[in-house]
Amino acid sequence: MKKLFTVWLALVLLAIPVQVGAFADGGSNASQDYLVQFDGPASKGLIKAFGVDESDILHTYDHLPVVHVNLTDNQARGLANHPQISAVEENAEVQALGQTVPWGVPHVQGTAAQDAGYTGAGLKVAILDTGIDRNHEDLAANVKGGHSVFTDSANNDPFYDADGHGTHVAGTVAAVDNNLGVVGVATQAELYAVKVLNNNGSGSYAGIAQGIEWSINNGMDIINMSLGGSQSSSILEQFSNLAYEEGLLVVAAAGNSGNRGGNNDTVGYPAKYDSVIAVAAVDQNNNRATFSSTGPAVEISAPGVSVLSTTPGNNYAAFNGTSMASPHVAGVAAQVWQAKPGLTNVELRNLLNDTAVNLGGSNQYGHGLVQSLDAIQQ
Repeated sequence: MKKLFTVWLALVLLAIPVQVGAFADGGSNASQDYLVQFDGPASKGLIKAFGVDESDILHTYDHLPVVHVNLTDNQARGLANHPQISAVEENAEVQALGQTVPWGVPHVQGTAAQDAGYTGAGLKVAILDTGIDRNHEDLAANVKGGHSVFTDSANNDPFYDADGHGTHVAGTVAAVDNNLGVVGVATQAELYAVKVLNNNGSGSYAGIAQGIEWSINNGMDIINMSLGGSQSSSILEQFSNLAYEEGLLVVAAAGNSGNRGGNNDTVGYPAKYDSVIAVAAVDQNNNRATFSSTGPAVEISAPGVSVLSTTPGNNYAAFNGTSMASPHVAGVAAQVWQAKPGLTNVELRNLLNDTAVNLGGSNQYGHGLVQSLDAIQQ
C-alpha cells in the first residue's frame, strides 16, 4: 500500500548569522562579527582562552590593538567583562555609498572573467529561497521574474523578502555593475525569485520540489538552493535528478553542521544527492569555515565567511554560511556557460571541478576552490 506524505521541516537557511533554521546557531551559541579592542597590545591568546578558533579571528589591525572576530553571545559577554579588554562592539551593518567588490568575487576569478567579457549574460538563474527584493538598486535590472509556492497573502509574492536571505544570495550571484553598492559574480545573469521558504525562513520538501519543477518548466539554466534539511526524501531526489537530466545545473549549500575537526558526514539534503553540486565554505585564507559541513558529497568550495551582499530595502550586510558559498558557484557557472555555450550541464560541472584549486581533503573541500577564468580558458 502506497502512502502519500509530506515531510515538513524547518529548512535551513544556510547562513550565519540568520536567526532561523535548524542548522543555524541559536541563543548563546549564535555568532556574529565584533570589533574587540585590548587595553594594551592585542593578544590572540586571550581571545582563544574564550574558546575562539583561529579561523574566527578575521583580521588583526596594525595601528590599534583591535581584532575583527566572530564570537558567540557568551564569548562577547565574557570578553566585555575582562579587565584587559577596553571595548567589544558589534560589527554594524553598512550601506555602501560607492560600489564595493566583495572579496569573494575576485577570489573565484569572477572579476577577471568579467574583465574578459563574461558576465553571465543570457543565463537564467533560479534562486530557490525566501524571495528577492526586486526593487533593490543593485538587483532590479537583473530580476526578470519569479514564482511563489505559497498561496497565503503574506507569502505569495516572490518579490517580498521579509527574511532577507534570498536577496543576499541573489546579490552574490548577480548584483549589477552600476557604481552602487556591490557587484556579483555574474553581473548580467538573469535572476528569478522562486520563493520556497516563507518569511520566517521555513518551508518543506514539497515546496522545494515545486520550485524545481517551476524551474524546469520555465527554462532555467541554473538552480541555486542555499537551504537544506537533515532528512532524505526519494521524491525530492527524483525532482533534483529530473532537473539535472533536463540539462539544468543544480547547486546547493552543503550545510552548516560541520565540526572543528571536519571529520563527520554532515552534508544536508538536497546537496547530498548525486545530481546536485554540494558547496562548502572557505574564508579569505582558503581555510574551511568551521561550520561548513563535511563528507563524501562535498564537491567544490567557495567563499562563505564575511560575504558582503544585498539585503532588502537598498541595504547591504555581510553574512557567513555555506548559503553564501553556493551562489558564488552559481555565478561562476553562469560566466563559464556564457563563454562555452556548447557545453552540456554535465560537461560544465566536470570543467568546474577539473579547474578548481586543490585545498586539501576532499571530504572538507571537494575538488577545491572554484575558479571562473581558469575554467573559461581551459
